[in-house]
Amino acid sequence: MELDIQYLLLLQDLRNATGGIFNEFFNAISKFAVDILPFLPFVIFWGVDKAWGYLFMTCYNAGELLNGVIKLTVCAYRPWIRSELIEPAGDSKTAATGYSFPSGHTNVGTILYGNTFVWQKDKKRWVAVVCAVMILLTGFSRNFLGVHTPQDVAVGMTEALFTIFCVHTIAKKVGGNQKTLDILTLVGLLVVVAALIYIQVKPYPMDYDAAGELLVNPSKMMNDCFKACGAMTGFLIGSYLDRHYLHYEIPVGHKNLPILVCVGAGLLFAWKELFAPAIIVDFLGGHWGNFVARFIMLLLAICVWPMFIKKQTAEA
Repeated sequence: MELDIQYLLLLQDLRNATGGIFNEFFNAISKFAVDILPFLPFVIFWGVDKAWGYLFMTCYNAGELLNGVIKLTVCAYRPWIRSELIEPAGDSKTAATGYSFPSGHTNVGTILYGNTFVWQKDKKRWVAVVCAVMILLTGFSRNFLGVHTPQDVAVGMTEALFTIFCVHTIAKKVGGNQKTLDILTLVGLLVVVAALIYIQVKPYPMDYDAAGELLVNPSKMMNDCFKACGAMTGFLIGSYLDRHYLHYEIPVGHKNLPILVCVGAGLLFAWKELFAPAIIVDFLGGHWGNFVARFIMLLLAICVWPMFIKKQTAEA
C-alpha cells in the first residue's frame, strides 16, 4: 500500500478513535477557504486598498486557472477511488469537485492567506501570524478529512506561493504602465482561450468499476476549470474597463462605505451560491454556464458595484 494512503488511513483511524469531534472544525476551515475567503479581494478592492485588491484578484484568478489546468492534465483520482479503505469525513465524498492533484482548497487558502501575510507582515504582525497558521490548518484539513493526499496539499501550497511570487514580481516591474498592462491583459485572454481549447481536446482516463460504471466523468471534472476561465476573463475585461473608463477611487472615510461594501459582498455571495446556479448554469449547462456565471460575477465586482458605490457616496 502506498505511503500516502497509509497516512490518510492513520488520520482516518484518529478521526474514528476521537468520535469525529474534530471533523466539523476542519470541515469549517476547508469551507471557509473556498466559500467565504474568496470575497476578501472584492472587499479590499471596494473599500480598503484598490491596488492590493487588484493584487489579490490577480493572484486568486491566476492561481485558480493554473490549478484547474494542472488538475485536468494530471487527472489524479481521489483517495477513496484509489483505495476502498478510505472513507472521507462527512459529505466530503459528494461535495468534492474535480480531480485530486493538486488541492484546490489548499491553493485558494494559501493564495488569499498568503497575500494577506505579505500585505500585513510589516503592519499588523499578529494578522500575518494568524494567516500563516491558517495556511497550514487549511492544508492539513484536506488530509484530515480524507479528501486529499499529502502531495496534493504540498503541491497546492507550492503552486500558490509560486503564483504570489510571480504576480507580485511582475506588478513591481510593470508599475502603473498602462500600455504594458494592456499587453498583459491581451496575453491573459489568449491564455484563457488556449486553456479552454486544451482542456476540451486533451484525452482523459476512462476507467470503469466492476459494475461497468465510469469511475470519474471527465466532463464533470472540467466544470471548475470553466469557472476559473470565466472568472479570469471577467477580471481581465473588467480591469481594462476600470483602468480606461471607470477609474474607480475608494471614497475613503465615507460613512456609507462599510455598509455598501458589506451589501456588495452579500449580493455577490447570493449570485455565486443561488442565482447563478439556478439561472445561468441550469440554462447553459455545467461548462459554459459556469464560465458565464463567473464572468458576470467578476464584471459585477470590478465595474458595476464600484460605480454604484461611487454614485451613492457622491450623492450622500
